Amino acid sequence: MSLFTLSSRALRTQPPALPVLLAALLALAGCAPATRVVLLPQPHGAASAVDVQTGQAQTRLDTPYQTAAVSPRGSVERGQTDADAVRQRYGRVLAATPAAPLHFTLHFVQGASDLTPESQQQLEQVLTQATQRPGGEIIVTGHTDRAGDQALNDRLSLERALGLRELLIQRGFPAQRVQAVGRGEREPAVPTDDGVAEPRNRRAEITVR
Repeated sequence: MSLFTLSSRALRTQPPALPVLLAALLALAGCAPATRVVLLPQPHGAASAVDVQTGQAQTRLDTPYQTAAVSPRGSVERGQTDADAVRQRYGRVLAATPAAPLHFTLHFVQGASDLTPESQQQLEQVLTQATQRPGGEIIVTGHTDRAGDQALNDRLSLERALGLRELLIQRGFPAQRVQAVGRGEREPAVPTDDGVAEPRNRRAEITVR
């Protein structure tokens, strides 16, 4: 019996977007004909759901560790399991699952690419955690507040992202795996009127995946 471990997107059983995962799971399970879907909990308790649909039936899983067993004839039976049972039965599958992305936010002083004192203290921790995944991809996205000219903010946001990118490269990440993007004032963490200097919008968001 195969296992799909789905956490946030609504997908049908045996989705064409996951042929490699399906093949691996069937190999582990001895190519049994039936399919089992297990809804795993999201990080930090975020809500999630998945729709399981065949030509004969459909059901929705919206509680962590709910299951759907799909028979060879297409019927779907919903059930419930728990974390211990999933670890015992599908430990090899879980061990092969990629780790969840890491997300960090660092803040800058107004009008410059210098980190605030608080973010300076946080930077070492961010770099240490990021370099624990040397084979992954890192995206650094720079942002500004809405004070100042929009074209200037575009340049400033990219400068902020490029500065952090350089630090990551110095720590051993290959340059081709670290992307720097500047978004200017377009995606504020805190919406404000034009011209407002909002400290929480002067930031760089780092995603390690």
